[in-house]
Amino acid sequence: MTTQVVRLGIIGLGIIGSEMLGIAVDHPDFEVTLVADPARPGPAGIADTPDARQIVDHPDIDAVYIASPPSTHAGYAVAAMRAGKAVFCEKPLSVDPDQGAEMVAVAADLGAVNALNFVLSDRAAAVEVGRALRTGEVGTVLGVDVRFLFPEWPRAIQREAGWVAGREQGGFLREVASHYLFLTDRLLGPLTPLHTRTTYGSGAEVAASGLLATAGGVPVRVSGQVAAGPESYGWTLYGSRTSYRITEWGRLWKGDGSGWVEVSLNGPRGDERTRLTEFARAVRGRPSTLADFAAGLRVQRVIEGFHR
Repeated sequence: MTTQVVRLGIIGLGIIGSEMLGIAVDHPDFEVTLVADPARPGPAGIADTPDARQIVDHPDIDAVYIASPPSTHAGYAVAAMRAGKAVFCEKPLSVDPDQGAEMVAVAADLGAVNALNFVLSDRAAAVEVGRALRTGEVGTVLGVDVRFLFPEWPRAIQREAGWVAGREQGGFLREVASHYLFLTDRLLGPLTPLHTRTTYGSGAEVAASGLLATAGGVPVRVSGQVAAGPESYGWTLYGSRTSYRITEWGRLWKGDGSGWVEVSLNGPRGDERTRLTEFARAVRGRPSTLADFAAGLRVQRVIEGFHR
């Protein structure tokens, strides 16, 4: 496949799947062939089915986007790859490390196109930090802080998806921290947990803290809490020359000892549409900025380490 439109099947029509569907139907690189959800019909004009297997087996589908609950990712992804289809999956890769490892192994054995939807893979703020690291502007990397605060969990936009509130598949570590640990892994290399502590409420975690380390010994501190206060997300990379902070999923700040100054970023911010473009590039055999399943498995192993 080089330039022709990618015929796409979508599994899962919750909030994220429906959003991606709305973008895909207007995207010049894609034609949505069939959507599947056991509880929700597709929109008018789009063929739908309650049976995801029909997407896996469909002869006129080139690629599958998976936005179903995490415990189903491996089954759908492995079946789709074995059916000769490219796969773009929502994170987390899986909630079972053995299933995640199977996804990676099958992709490697078949040479299947595989990608995971981490939002920071093409976010302009993250790309700029990567540039600053490569050019030496950061200096020596001294540490990374990853911090979150949620006044409630699940967040209002996620309440419809009951699994997000549960310990088995949900929680802010899998849903939020995974994005920032992926970014850390991409920029600094694989992470090893040194110490983790997780406190649970009636379902998912309500507090988590951890100390991780890169292969080069850079400390990565993680802290998340469900408590009174404004919802906040922060990822900070500390350097000997310049430090960088990403807030609100895409605002970038730069610090050099005299305070934090917001960095003006040019070009696309990076969003679902640009990541669909990147997926089309991958399907056509071109380089892509998207995370692959192997990166997703490294992150999954770190996240699931908090739940042991």
